Amino acid sequence: MKKQIFSWALYDWANSAFSTTVIAVFFPIFFKDFWSNQSATDTTFWLAISVSAASLIISVLAPILGAFADKGNARKKSLFIFALIGIFSTASLYFVAEGNWQLACFVYIFASVGFFASNVFYDSLIVGISSEKNVDFISSFGYALGYLGGGILLLINILMVQNPENFGLDGKAEAVKISFLLVAIWWFVFSLPLFFFVKEPETNKKITLFQSIKEGFKQVKGTFSKISRLKTVWLFLVAYWFYIDGVDTIVTMAVDYGKNLGFETSDLITAILMVQFVGFPFALLFGWLGQKFSPKPLILIAIFIYLCVTVLATQLDLVPYNFSGFEIKKFFVLAFLIASVQGGIQSLSRSFFARLVPKNEEAEFFGFYNLLGKFAAILGPVLLGTIGKITGSPQLGILSIAILFLIGGFLLSKTKISA
Repeated sequence: MKKQIFSWALYDWANSAFSTTVIAVFFPIFFKDFWSNQSATDTTFWLAISVSAASLIISVLAPILGAFADKGNARKKSLFIFALIGIFSTASLYFVAEGNWQLACFVYIFASVGFFASNVFYDSLIVGISSEKNVDFISSFGYALGYLGGGILLLINILMVQNPENFGLDGKAEAVKISFLLVAIWWFVFSLPLFFFVKEPETNKKITLFQSIKEGFKQVKGTFSKISRLKTVWLFLVAYWFYIDGVDTIVTMAVDYGKNLGFETSDLITAILMVQFVGFPFALLFGWLGQKFSPKPLILIAIFIYLCVTVLATQLDLVPYNFSGFEIKKFFVLAFLIASVQGGIQSLSRSFFARLVPKNEEAEFFGFYNLLGKFAAILGPVLLGTIGKITGSPQLGILSIAILFLIGGFLLSKTKISA
């Protein structure tokens, strides 16, 4: 079982390279500086639209994919297929020419769909390798490995971009393109232990692939009905819908926001790198506390800190904070606050939901879990990008995200369970 747990968690190490190097850092920077020839607000708008488009696609696919996997015992096979879509799409970013922002958006959407869809099946596999006694820690262990693995590759890529001549490269643009290839290779290689060592939880009923697809579509409607009858599950999912939208929006748009305010690219990259390595111990800490006490109050604490980050971001400028004569850039302070709770809110939300899922319906229910998370992520980036474009103020755009944390926190506080 220890081999299965580590192999399962190693997939977080593998695909977190995409969320850090591609989503959080290099794609938004490269999109603004290399692929796009538009104004800052227009670039932000189209980046936000790309993020929302990927979220819309996966929100439609997630429940169907989950139901299909449960009926056909095909969680690992489905994970592998969508992981390959993400891997090959990420590698394809290397070939997108300068100024071709439309193709960059298109490829990025495909890569994101592969990434998010594979997570539907990855999340559902946690039920087969955990129990109620250790699910919080195992979930947090996965996120912790993700922070560490994503951070290590990001550090390598940063060194390559900052010193391309030391790696035999022509310049920073080529280094960024090579980083996309490295992410694809990293993602593929470290995914292999999951496919070799993690067992597929089997259902009693064996059906063909065609029957699986047919029943998967039929089951979508039934799953809505099931969840609507499980009031605690439904209330949690709606709460999650709102607050995780705020989290995902900050993750995907933070670098773009910093660039709009005039922060140096090197500072933004350093901040994201700090998030990875600070997030590692904090994710483990949240997992330990969640197992010892309860996930719910810890999630509420994380939501409150995110709300504070959103408000503080409206006051962000290039003037550093001064602590007893020691100056710290404001973007670094916000990055530290995010790092302290990002892994915790994600991992404890996953383990909280795992406690509520009916047996042998894990992928189906996690399909809806991912559906709500990604369907909500349609709103956040569009809200930020549209308000920023209309008002010409990035600060008002980021402030609009606060409402998502307020609603999500309020609804979560109303759940009666304290699992």
